[in-house]
Amino acid sequence: MRTLVRGGLPCLNVSSEQSSTPNDDLNPEPQEAREVEHQAELAAEHEAVFGSEAREAENHALKKRANLALLKYGLARLALFVVLTAVIQTAAYLIDSPVPLMISALLALLVAFPLSMLLFSGLRVNANASVAAWQERRQEEKEWVREELAKR
Repeated sequence: MRTLVRGGLPCLNVSSEQSSTPNDDLNPEPQEAREVEHQAELAAEHEAVFGSEAREAENHALKKRANLALLKYGLARLALFVVLTAVIQTAAYLIDSPVPLMISALLALLVAFPLSMLLFSGLRVNANASVAAWQERRQEEKEWVREELAKR
């Protein structure tokens, strides 16, 4: 740190490597140590709010459960669509009235949508509940981050 004279008045030139605050003289603890302590406090608070690795494992399990439930429901709906397309094509072949595959697929799509909501209601409810639980956990973490950022 150097003393400079500007306009006849002495002033301090603070280098970019070292910052000086009025409390630096009262608190001999270096800035770096305070930063480490602050980070440790934040980590401890985060662990208190969200838990430790067990909480992270639970978050991962929620995400995995939601993805698996969505995959099951999506595959069940896809299978229903394929089966209905095959049934329509087979019925058209049996009555000796050829129907283009695209037309039977569109008809199967129209029938599969409401039918899947009735047939696979349990899978749908499970998928919705799993995604809602995962989203709720994510919202809790986002709120915590917002609160921490607002404190700074």
